[in-house]
Amino acid sequence: MTEPDWVKHAIWWQVYPIGFVGAEQTAAERASKEPDEPVAHRLGQLVPWLDYVLELGASGLALGPVFASETHGYDTTDYFRIDPRLGDDADFDELIAQCHARGLKVLLDGVFNHVGRSFGAFQDVLTDGPGSPAASWFRLQWPDSGWTPGTEPDYEDFEGHHHLVALNHDEPGVAALVTDVMKHWLARGADGWRLDAAYAVPPAFWAPVLAEVRREYPDSYFVGEYIHGDFAEEVERSTLDSVTQYELWKAVWSSLNDANFYELASALERHNGFLDTFVPLTFVGNHDVTRLASKLANPDQLALALTVLLTVGGTPCIYYGDEQAFRGVKEERAGGDDAVRPAFPAGPAELAAAGWPVYHLHQELISLRRRHAWLHRARTTVLTLSNESLVYQVRGDSGAGAGSADSGACAGGVLTVALNLSGTPADLPVPSGSGGLLAGRAHRHPDRDAVGLPGYGWAVLGEG
Repeated sequence: MTEPDWVKHAIWWQVYPIGFVGAEQTAAERASKEPDEPVAHRLGQLVPWLDYVLELGASGLALGPVFASETHGYDTTDYFRIDPRLGDDADFDELIAQCHARGLKVLLDGVFNHVGRSFGAFQDVLTDGPGSPAASWFRLQWPDSGWTPGTEPDYEDFEGHHHLVALNHDEPGVAALVTDVMKHWLARGADGWRLDAAYAVPPAFWAPVLAEVRREYPDSYFVGEYIHGDFAEEVERSTLDSVTQYELWKAVWSSLNDANFYELASALERHNGFLDTFVPLTFVGNHDVTRLASKLANPDQLALALTVLLTVGGTPCIYYGDEQAFRGVKEERAGGDDAVRPAFPAGPAELAAAGWPVYHLHQELISLRRRHAWLHRARTTVLTLSNESLVYQVRGDSGAGAGSADSGACAGGVLTVALNLSGTPADLPVPSGSGGLLAGRAHRHPDRDAVGLPGYGWAVLGEG
């Protein structure tokens, strides 16, 4: 496992910058609206939120795409330029400085599977044809009749999105580009990379690229976006530190909606297996999915989802607005992500009062997790299971972090978690010696090994 030591304590607050700052939907719109001011210095709008992030209990800012693109940020046109809708190098440098001054790490979003049609190398191909030095960077098929100026080749795209041109990862020039981009922004202060659509890139591509980057930046963190597949094998072959844990995400909201904790129990067992190889990036919301408060049929169960997220092994990530119970439904259409990628106000004081109880719930659970850093690699054992009730123990891996400076902080411990999916009160058995109530909406029975939970109640028991 190559994961840097600092990740043991990482809890991310994820932001989709183009939406957060209220930027124009397209680069062309910005250029036509403000032809005399091509750069909008908006990245600074994140700075008033950094103390809010600290007070939440998070330790890092996970930024969505910030590089020049055509529309949503995942159609990159220049990897070495900050999107003019967001700012410039100076704005980026200031944001990094403000984050680091508060002890916040910064994770960048690298879209290295595909580019936008306006990407310079692809435009060179359209202009110069098969003889272009950049032609080998893409998977192209030229007309059988031969190329003439103005003739466009067929090309592989990303999952049918023709404006996203797939890169050829067998081409050494593409590997060199990705390596240079990663190093460039790590040199400017970034602490790691989320690799978009990493599942669509051959694992053999990542391994030499990451080896080269780690030679200069050994303390950097690399997490790949994976939606399906053999996660553990992909991590081993690619040498990524982690991948996104979509299996657990789905099991959390689905088990709550279907009153089926058996699904969650099965996912937790799978999760244990992943932890043998790597620590997954865990979440209950992100920029690509319907928000949890909208996904749940019964919003009263939101606390149960958060309890799972913040008491099982993993590196938790909170999507901006979820800590305030923002709502938003993703739709499969053009602009269908807009509802889950909204603009934020100028500062926390402008947030609606209704969302703060959920923010305080996040604080309570994040505080618990930070006091028990061993949860990062904790394994889960289900003790009591029915459709509507679940009791599990999380136990630290006493071998985690051995030899590292903070191995003692992550060494071992035991917590017991009880969840009541029913709207009626329930008494659930807990192991003898499971300790007192550390967090939750419940009471520990003093005369027997049980915990009393109200409807949709939850409890975390332990020592200290």
